[in-house]
Amino acid sequence: MKIGVLSDTHSFLDPTILQHFEDVDEIWHAGDIGKIEIMDQLACIAPVETVYGNIDNHIIQSEYDEYLCMDRSGIKVLMIHIAGKFGYYHSHVKNLIHQFHPKILVCGHSHILKIQYDNKNNLLYVNPGACGHHGFHLMRTILKFEINSGKIENMKVIELGRRGR
Repeated sequence: MKIGVLSDTHSFLDPTILQHFEDVDEIWHAGDIGKIEIMDQLACIAPVETVYGNIDNHIIQSEYDEYLCMDRSGIKVLMIHIAGKFGYYHSHVKNLIHQFHPKILVCGHSHILKIQYDNKNNLLYVNPGACGHHGFHLMRTILKFEINSGKIENMKVIELGRRGR
């Protein structure tokens, strides 16, 4: 199963994302969508799983959940927009980790690309960075990876170019 991961579009979807994700089986958006139309554009490529973020309006919040717990090929995934700093998660996220025991924690919000294994919680922390133009990040990024026979493989960071000013 090929997965495309993005976050923090903030109402801007770079058209090259659609090209990068044309071969994925599923797209995960970790919040701060901005405009609901972005979800329609992504859904033309592949099924989309998403959570809302702190900038998302009541329309987006009524369509999507604050967090998702999913099982993909035997791997539990927890996705939430604001998780807290790696290893120092917000208490709500700690409770969700203890409740669901995910192998992957996908989040956004910080606009900082980070992929790191959390030994304490036995999970892979995945923040794809930000792919929109709003924020302080310098480089816009997305991720692609595969889940094969219960293993996470071929993680790839895709740089989309510098953030617009």
